[in-house]
Amino acid sequence: MTGADGRLTVLSGPSGVGKGSVVSLVRRRHPQVWLSVSVTTRTPRQGEVDGVEYHFIDEAEFERMVTADELLEHASYAGNRYGTPRRPVQERLAAGTPALLEIELQGARQVRATMPGAQLVLLVPPSFDELARRLTGRGTEDSGRVHRRLDRARIELAAEDEFDVVIVNDELERAADRLVALMQIPP
Repeated sequence: MTGADGRLTVLSGPSGVGKGSVVSLVRRRHPQVWLSVSVTTRTPRQGEVDGVEYHFIDEAEFERMVTADELLEHASYAGNRYGTPRRPVQERLAAGTPALLEIELQGARQVRATMPGAQLVLLVPPSFDELARRLTGRGTEDSGRVHRRLDRARIELAAEDEFDVVIVNDELERAADRLVALMQIPP
Protein backbone atom coordinates (compact mmCIF):
# COMPACT_ATOMS: atom_id res chain seq x y z
CA MET A 1 0.00 0.00 0.00
CA THR A 2 2.08 2.87 -1.25
CA GLY A 3 -0.61 4.90 -2.99
CA ALA A 4 -0.81 6.16 -6.55
CA ASP A 5 2.73 7.46 -6.80
CA GLY A 6 3.50 7.99 -3.13
CA ARG A 7 6.06 5.85 -1.44
CA LEU A 8 6.15 5.24 2.28
CA THR A 9 9.65 5.29 3.70
CA VAL A 10 10.23 4.46 7.34
CA LEU A 11 13.42 5.85 8.91
CA SER A 12 14.47 4.22 12.13
CA GLY A 13 17.56 4.11 14.26
CA PRO A 14 18.72 4.43 17.82
CA SER A 15 18.29 7.57 19.85
CA GLY A 16 21.13 9.99 19.14
CA VAL A 17 21.96 8.65 15.66
CA GLY A 18 20.78 11.86 13.99
CA LYS A 19 17.40 10.90 12.54
CA GLY A 20 15.98 14.34 13.26
CA SER A 21 18.94 16.11 11.67
CA VAL A 22 18.77 13.96 8.53
CA VAL A 23 15.02 14.46 8.23
CA SER A 24 15.34 18.24 8.73
CA LEU A 25 17.89 18.47 5.95
CA VAL A 26 15.77 16.33 3.60
CA ARG A 27 12.73 18.53 4.29
CA ARG A 28 14.69 21.76 3.71
CA ARG A 29 15.99 20.49 0.38
CA HIS A 30 12.78 18.70 -0.68
CA PRO A 31 9.70 20.35 0.86
CA GLN A 32 7.45 18.08 -1.22
CA VAL A 33 8.35 15.19 1.10
CA TRP A 34 5.65 14.87 3.71
CA LEU A 35 6.84 14.01 7.21
CA SER A 36 4.33 12.40 9.52
CA VAL A 37 4.13 14.14 12.89
CA SER A 38 3.84 11.53 15.61
CA VAL A 39 1.87 11.79 18.81
CA THR A 40 3.71 11.33 22.10
CA THR A 41 3.04 11.36 25.81
CA ARG A 42 6.50 12.71 26.60
CA THR A 43 7.12 16.24 27.77
CA PRO A 44 8.35 18.65 25.09
CA ARG A 45 12.08 19.38 25.08
CA GLN A 46 13.21 22.98 25.09
CA GLY A 47 12.39 24.58 21.75
CA GLU A 48 9.97 21.88 20.58
CA VAL A 49 6.63 23.11 19.24
CA ASP A 50 3.40 21.14 19.49
CA GLY A 51 2.34 20.01 16.02
CA VAL A 52 5.82 20.50 14.56
CA GLU A 53 8.16 17.97 16.21
CA TYR A 54 5.30 16.01 17.82
CA HIS A 55 1.69 16.32 18.84
CA PHE A 56 2.08 16.28 22.62
CA ILE A 57 -0.88 14.50 24.21
CA ASP A 58 -1.70 12.96 27.55
CA GLU A 59 -1.92 9.25 28.34
CA ALA A 60 -5.74 9.20 28.20
CA GLU A 61 -5.83 10.65 24.67
CA PHE A 62 -3.12 8.26 23.53
CA GLU A 63 -5.08 5.30 24.89
CA ARG A 64 -8.24 6.57 23.17
CA MET A 65 -6.39 6.69 19.85
CA VAL A 66 -5.06 3.14 20.31
CA THR A 67 -8.52 1.82 21.17
CA ALA A 68 -10.09 3.60 18.16
CA ASP A 69 -7.40 2.11 15.85
CA GLU A 70 -6.32 5.63 14.83
CA LEU A 71 -2.61 4.78 14.96
CA LEU A 72 -0.68 3.06 12.19
CA GLU A 73 1.87 2.03 14.78
CA HIS A 74 2.58 2.77 18.41
CA ALA A 75 5.25 1.91 20.90
CA SER A 76 6.65 2.68 24.30
CA TYR A 77 10.18 4.00 24.48
CA ALA A 78 12.16 5.35 27.44
CA GLY A 79 9.04 5.53 29.58
CA ASN A 80 6.92 7.42 27.03
CA ARG A 81 4.46 6.41 24.31
CA TYR A 82 4.74 7.34 20.65
CA GLY A 83 2.47 6.67 17.68
CA THR A 84 1.80 7.56 14.07
CA PRO A 85 -1.70 8.81 13.23
CA ARG A 86 -3.01 6.52 10.47
CA ARG A 87 -5.29 8.81 8.45
CA PRO A 88 -2.76 11.49 7.39
CA VAL A 89 -0.35 8.81 6.13
CA GLN A 90 -3.04 7.09 4.10
CA GLU A 91 -4.24 10.41 2.65
CA ARG A 92 -0.74 11.46 1.53
CA LEU A 93 0.04 8.11 -0.05
CA ALA A 94 -3.30 8.05 -1.88
CA ALA A 95 -2.49 11.52 -3.25
CA GLY A 96 0.87 10.26 -4.53
CA THR A 97 2.95 12.29 -2.06
CA PRO A 98 6.26 10.77 -0.86
CA ALA A 99 5.73 10.11 2.85
CA LEU A 100 8.36 9.70 5.53
CA LEU A 101 7.95 8.26 9.02
CA GLU A 102 10.67 8.76 11.63
CA ILE A 103 9.97 6.01 14.18
CA GLU A 104 11.73 3.45 16.34
CA LEU A 105 12.21 -0.29 15.81
CA GLN A 106 8.99 -1.54 17.40
CA GLY A 107 6.95 0.85 15.28
CA ALA A 108 8.89 -0.03 12.11
CA ARG A 109 8.05 -3.67 12.70
CA GLN A 110 4.36 -2.81 13.00
CA VAL A 111 4.43 -0.81 9.77
CA ARG A 112 6.16 -3.72 8.00
CA ALA A 113 3.37 -6.04 9.17
CA THR A 114 0.51 -3.76 8.08
CA MET A 115 2.11 -2.12 5.02
CA PRO A 116 4.56 -4.63 3.52
CA GLY A 117 5.30 -2.31 0.59
CA ALA A 118 6.85 0.28 2.88
CA GLN A 119 10.60 0.78 2.57
CA LEU A 120 12.38 0.39 5.92
CA VAL A 121 15.64 2.29 6.34
CA LEU A 122 17.92 1.96 9.36
CA LEU A 123 20.14 4.94 10.18
CA VAL A 124 23.23 3.84 12.10
CA PRO A 125 26.14 5.70 13.69
CA PRO A 126 29.68 5.35 12.35
CA SER A 127 30.52 3.54 15.62
CA PHE A 128 28.92 2.72 18.94
CA ASP A 129 31.40 5.03 20.68
CA GLU A 130 30.26 7.90 18.47
CA LEU A 131 26.63 7.17 19.37
CA ALA A 132 27.51 7.28 23.09
CA ARG A 133 29.31 10.59 22.55
CA ARG A 134 26.30 12.07 20.74
CA LEU A 135 23.85 10.99 23.43
CA THR A 136 26.04 12.30 26.24
CA GLY A 137 26.74 15.52 24.34
CA ARG A 138 23.04 16.39 24.06
CA GLY A 139 23.02 17.08 27.79
CA THR A 140 19.26 16.53 27.97
CA GLU A 141 19.29 13.40 30.15
CA ASP A 142 21.02 12.00 33.22
CA SER A 143 23.61 9.23 32.91
CA GLY A 144 21.12 6.50 33.87
CA ARG A 145 18.80 7.45 31.04
CA VAL A 146 21.72 7.66 28.60
CA HIS A 147 22.80 4.13 29.62
CA ARG A 148 19.25 2.84 29.06
CA ARG A 149 19.22 4.46 25.61
CA LEU A 150 22.56 2.85 24.78
CA ASP A 151 21.30 -0.55 25.92
CA ARG A 152 18.26 -0.08 23.68
CA ALA A 153 20.54 1.03 20.82
CA ARG A 154 22.37 -2.32 20.95
CA ILE A 155 19.04 -4.10 20.42
CA GLU A 156 18.03 -1.78 17.58
CA LEU A 157 21.35 -2.08 15.79
CA ALA A 158 21.19 -5.88 16.08
CA ALA A 159 17.92 -5.78 14.06
CA GLU A 160 19.73 -4.51 10.95
CA ASP A 161 18.63 -7.52 8.87
CA GLU A 162 14.97 -6.51 9.28
CA PHE A 163 15.56 -3.35 7.22
CA ASP A 164 15.69 -2.96 3.46
CA VAL A 165 18.58 -0.49 3.56
CA VAL A 166 21.15 0.69 6.11
CA ILE A 167 22.56 4.23 5.95
CA VAL A 168 25.62 5.16 8.03
CA ASN A 169 25.27 8.70 9.37
CA ASP A 170 28.93 9.62 9.29
CA GLU A 171 28.29 12.82 7.35
CA LEU A 172 24.89 14.55 7.49
CA GLU A 173 24.63 15.70 3.87
CA ARG A 174 25.66 12.31 2.51
CA ALA A 175 23.13 10.49 4.73
CA ALA A 176 20.35 12.87 3.65
CA ASP A 177 21.26 12.47 -0.02
CA ARG A 178 21.17 8.69 0.31
CA LEU A 179 17.72 8.84 1.92
CA VAL A 180 16.41 11.12 -0.85
CA ALA A 181 17.75 8.72 -3.50
CA LEU A 182 16.01 5.81 -1.80
CA MET A 183 12.75 7.74 -1.73
CA GLN A 184 13.13 8.34 -5.48
CA ILE A 185 12.58 12.07 -5.18
CA PRO A 186 13.55 14.02 -8.28
CA PRO A 187 16.30 16.65 -7.74
